[in-house]
Amino acid sequence: MTWRISGEYMETCNCDYVCPCIYTHMTAPPTEGDCKVAIAMQIDAGSKDGTDLGGVRFIVMMMSPGPMADGDMVVGLIVDEGASDAQVQAVTEIASGQAGGPMAAMAPLVATFAGVERRPVRFEIDGMSRHVTAGDMVDQTCIAVMGGARPGEPIYLENTAHPANHKLALARNGHSRFDAFGITWDDASGTRNGHFAPFAWKG
Repeated sequence: MTWRISGEYMETCNCDYVCPCIYTHMTAPPTEGDCKVAIAMQIDAGSKDGTDLGGVRFIVMMMSPGPMADGDMVVGLIVDEGASDAQVQAVTEIASGQAGGPMAAMAPLVATFAGVERRPVRFEIDGMSRHVTAGDMVDQTCIAVMGGARPGEPIYLENTAHPANHKLALARNGHSRFDAFGITWDDASGTRNGHFAPFAWKG
């Protein structure tokens, strides 16, 4: 059966702004040597195999020891604790690429799937900022880098190969704290990379 989900996405990572993975198609070394990222998704509408996924929030945690295109990545999944077992299963298949869709292209680069954890995931939108928490595992904020030609809009990167969307708002982290699946990071410098965008996936 086919599936569709849509909603809002945001992320921060440990790379300096702007992350070289985006403009080198994941072939550049991360600015810290390794890449640590929390890709947060809030599903506003959608379903898979008859399971309604509207309202489910999840975070894909990734760590790459070098350029992401080289693979050997560790990936773990955090799903909101309010999701049912059927919803967790559906999200796991989508987020891991097992069900096809945008994340399927990432699957060959993953050496270790570290499992699924349930936490109270919160996804907050406040104008041009995004804030996501997942219990004791993730607390991250990104703030848009504003453009000049159209006041009130961020600068965008377009025609990217990012799985969330081909058009991403540029942002910097307000703070980023990860402690999940052996992936740890803590930074509040405001100099690290972030993105946000709506997303629409299908498989």
